[in-house]
Amino acid sequence: MTTPTSFDERAFRDALGHFATGVTIVTCNGPDGPMGITANSFASLSLDPPLVLWSPAKSSRRYDAFVNASEYAIHIASYDQMDLCRAFAMSADGLDDTEWHQSATGCPYLPGGVARFMCTQHATFDGGDHTIIAGKVVDFEMLEGAPLVFCKGTYRAG
Repeated sequence: MTTPTSFDERAFRDALGHFATGVTIVTCNGPDGPMGITANSFASLSLDPPLVLWSPAKSSRRYDAFVNASEYAIHIASYDQMDLCRAFAMSADGLDDTEWHQSATGCPYLPGGVARFMCTQHATFDGGDHTIIAGKVVDFEMLEGAPLVFCKGTYRAG
C-alpha cells in the first residue's frame, strides 16, 4: 500500500481510475442547438422521488449550458457507442452523423444505449471543481446490449 507524504493529484486520479464506472452521454439544448457531453460521474440518488445525479467539470466549455439546463437526457452508453462517447468527450456536437431525436418537451436525446433517463433539474450542489446536478427522472427507457465501462483510462465492455 502506498501512503503519500504529500498529496499527489496525479496519483490520486490514477487511484480513482481503478474504480470501473459506467459511461454516459448527457444531452441538452445548448445555445446553438442540441449538445452532449460524455460523463462517468453518474449515480442513482433516490427512488422516491426518482432522482439521479451527475457532475460536470466547472472547467468544461459546456458547463454553463448543462448547469442551467431545465431538462436533459442521460444515456447509459452501450459498448457499440464507444466512438460516440469519444466524440462527445471532445466536442458538444458528437460525430458528424450524430442522430438527434427530440422529446415531446423539446429535450434532445440519442437513439441506442442500454438505458435513457429524461430528467428535469431538481437541484445543484457545489462539488469542488465539479457541480453535482440532481435530476428528477420524468421518463426512462431500458434497451438490450452490453454497457460501456471505463477503467484505468480504457473503455471496456461491461
